[in-house]
Amino acid sequence: MTDVTREAMEYDVVIVGAGPAGLSAAIRLKQLDADLSVVVLEKGSEVGAHILSGAVLDPCGLDALIPDWRDRNAPVTVKVTQDNFYLLGEEGQARIPNWPMPPLMNNHGNYIVSMGNVCRWMAEQAEALGVEIFPGMACSEIVWGEDGTVKGVVAGEFGLNADGTPGDGYEPGMELHGKYVFLGEGVRGSLAKQVIARHDLAKGKEPQKYGLGMKEIWEIDPAKHRAGTVTHTMGWPLGKNAGGGAFIYHLDNNQVYVGFVVHLNYENPYLYPYMEFQRFKHHPMVKELLEGGKRVAYGARAISEGGYQSMPKMVAPGVALLGCSVGMVNVPRIKGNHNAMLSGKAAAEAAHAAIAAGRAGDELADYETEVRTGAIGQDLKRVRNIKPLWSKYGLTASLALGGFDMWTNTFGFSAFGTLGHGKSDAAATGKAKNFKPIDYPKPDGKLSFDRLTNVSFAMTNHEESQPSHLKLKEPEVQVTVDWAEYAGPSQRYCPAGVYEFVDTDSEPRFVINFQNCVHCKTCDIKDPAQNITWTTPQGGDGPNYPNM
Repeated sequence: MTDVTREAMEYDVVIVGAGPAGLSAAIRLKQLDADLSVVVLEKGSEVGAHILSGAVLDPCGLDALIPDWRDRNAPVTVKVTQDNFYLLGEEGQARIPNWPMPPLMNNHGNYIVSMGNVCRWMAEQAEALGVEIFPGMACSEIVWGEDGTVKGVVAGEFGLNADGTPGDGYEPGMELHGKYVFLGEGVRGSLAKQVIARHDLAKGKEPQKYGLGMKEIWEIDPAKHRAGTVTHTMGWPLGKNAGGGAFIYHLDNNQVYVGFVVHLNYENPYLYPYMEFQRFKHHPMVKELLEGGKRVAYGARAISEGGYQSMPKMVAPGVALLGCSVGMVNVPRIKGNHNAMLSGKAAAEAAHAAIAAGRAGDELADYETEVRTGAIGQDLKRVRNIKPLWSKYGLTASLALGGFDMWTNTFGFSAFGTLGHGKSDAAATGKAKNFKPIDYPKPDGKLSFDRLTNVSFAMTNHEESQPSHLKLKEPEVQVTVDWAEYAGPSQRYCPAGVYEFVDTDSEPRFVINFQNCVHCKTCDIKDPAQNITWTTPQGGDGPNYPNM
């Protein structure tokens, strides 16, 4: 809304997103100079409310940022004690031995954590240093300066009517200006997406690739619980329909994280990722573990999987992209939180040096150099071919080829060079006429659950009088393209039941139930026509994850 007058506040550094990247940047800035003014803006109702991750944490990021974290009661206590890898068939499983795996796949020294709780603890450390943190403050716009410089963001706009006009209790929000703005919004961040487009930061890079990660927390029979056990599976139920896999992590208090990842470059538009997850839990190995237990939480989140060759340029005048806004997940390790922390630390050090030198609003080139050549770049470069090998050759061949490539990269070279990804995940979707619908078993209400019931365990909430934060570029395209050519995959790829087609016996009508949204961003990624744009709802809305 260009005709709104807003107050402005000035800071040295404005950080969008209280995830591991943003909070690491805030902490490091204040460690370097206690007099720097630093603000962190978080769209969730509290820090951690929108954080969802596996998560087995490599503590190298914490070690670099807060070396004495063990003495500060960090919620990082469940050490990995056992690593299991299985290839599943419908009725059984084969254990993949650990000994032939490259050293980087070893989880020795890592921890099973709730990243939501880790971020809550990090926020306490940041506030103790003088960082200002404002949850419930969604950043809806970028404040652009001349020549595309990012001057700041608009945060805290509330009270819009459904048609976008100001309501009776309208609050226009504030402009928060910074000498530098850090965007740590996570995967497919709405502001980062604008910066990447305006400054063509993805030019010359491979398209970013994504997975959809779904996760439940279960309380299980104490007799079956093995704290510190990490299990990863591949194969059934996805088979040749899609790449992906599952994880089961035993944390403390008789709880396990049960997660399922589907690579979003699948072709069959009839694939239903959520139902693949529910079917997975009926595998005999998983069923035996979960029977007698209860699911206590559910959520979903997209995962950046493009890796080293898909990382866009990370800086533009006045702005730096952090963590998953760039895409720093090590795909075979299923780990990105350590790199997010290291990226925040590196951005903070570059900004501190620039401000100390009297600079503002320019490109933090030192940050980009550190990410690409330092620990993050080294971590990602070694595994850069795993995702394209899997996409090109499928699971079985890629296990052998990928393992070989990771071993050779351990010694500093690759027989494959650097492979490309080809097309985007949206473009990978095939036309419905070339595929057959998939018959999924009905959830039993004990191990598997219907989607809307499970969404209630994400405790998501959106004020329904506000405009939908899910925008259609051309409303008719969802019927003429999404439905007519692709059989409406939006009603299946969304893990929260946001999209549906009604009156399909006559002229189908596309319905957006935005109040169900868990902010996973899958629609923004996978929609074949790229007709859906995810934007931020008003602050505090969305999921309220307890300890994801």
